[in-house]
Amino acid sequence: MQLPDFRPVSHSRTTITELMIPAYANFGGKIHGGILLSLMDKVAYACAAKHAGNYCVTVTVDGVEFKQPVEVGELVSLMASVNYVGTTSLMVGIKVIAENVKTGIMKHTNTSYFTMVAKGEDNKPAKVPGLILENREDARRFLEARIRREIKTENEQYFLQQKNKYPVETALTILANERCKLAF
Repeated sequence: MQLPDFRPVSHSRTTITELMIPAYANFGGKIHGGILLSLMDKVAYACAAKHAGNYCVTVTVDGVEFKQPVEVGELVSLMASVNYVGTTSLMVGIKVIAENVKTGIMKHTNTSYFTMVAKGEDNKPAKVPGLILENREDARRFLEARIRREIKTENEQYFLQQKNKYPVETALTILANERCKLAF
């Protein structure tokens, strides 16, 4: 089957809604972050695979910050859209909303960005269709994802430069001023 050269953002926009049950709670009575991460991974896959027309795997997860806790009994909706595409990769933006079904109060609990790579039948990276930006919001998200990608690359390069900056003796002196104790 021949994939189209481009697909609109709306083609793969995906929402998953799930009731938060007691089995998902931690000892504090809030929903485990791991449960939410699993649901985010699921919606990222569905969205990316729909756009790519292929199996997709998660490569990186960026921007996971739990702004507010999710309670047992709330409905959690995870809204995903493809924000950016490369040759074989896609960046999927996910917004998570928790709704108290009794009061109707909704809260934005987090926004995350998953980078996915499409895989072909040979299990090698597969080319993905380009993205048709249907409105200014889609264009803004595409540009922000491009910037996010550039900053991530710059940060990785900077870290590699910095980690070898200090000789061992200097590094040990720095550690002496931190909240750690050397046991060697």
